[in-house]
Amino acid sequence: MPTVLVVDDQLLIRAGLVALLNAAPGLSVVGEAHDGEEALRLAEATAPDVILMDLRMPGTDGITATERILRRAGDAGVTPPKILVLTTFDLDEYVYNALRAGACGFLLKETPPERLVAAVHTVASGDMLFAPTVTRRLIEAYRPGPTSPGVIAPEWHTVTGRERDVLRLVATGATNTEVAEQLFISEATVKTHLNRAMAKLGLSSRAQVVVFAYETALVTPGGPTGLPCSPPDVGRPG
Repeated sequence: MPTVLVVDDQLLIRAGLVALLNAAPGLSVVGEAHDGEEALRLAEATAPDVILMDLRMPGTDGITATERILRRAGDAGVTPPKILVLTTFDLDEYVYNALRAGACGFLLKETPPERLVAAVHTVASGDMLFAPTVTRRLIEAYRPGPTSPGVIAPEWHTVTGRERDVLRLVATGATNTEVAEQLFISEATVKTHLNRAMAKLGLSSRAQVVVFAYETALVTPGGPTGLPCSPPDVGRPG
């Protein structure tokens, strides 16, 4: 059963989220925090599977808390929590920075209860999740100009052609199953290629793969994905 830590500085919102998640089948809330500092303490004390993270809070905000929680987990050699951030339309730049920090996705605070519960299960299983309406705004905000080539990481030359193919599809939001079908390889092989590429590039989550792909122009907004439909994307900053 996935365990959840709820982080939000507004008491009524936090209480509502806790009540909703505790009432949902297959989920258990192990703590609630009113700011980033408390989130750090509770993340270490309770080791939740998922953290539902508000972004804009007094003191330590959600982005800083996300970075520190994931870094501490890495330093301790423990499995890091999946961080699902909450946002509103006027916080697009915060969302992008949260993805860079390693968050697994984001939702609007106006998301219907049943979708929020499903989202927690989705990220707990290891998949990314993005609110499509916010994603469209992010694409426009961070769309690279026609003369703005992607910045190539020095480690890029160590990534094989097949690993690049996997990265490109993962960056569109494709699941391992979808990638395997597109490339006519097994899911186990997809995982191997993805893990090797992420290790070479110093990436720790599929969300960071998305950010990397757009920053380096491996994938471009509105470009072909090789999939039957285009999942939500996140672009690079302008």
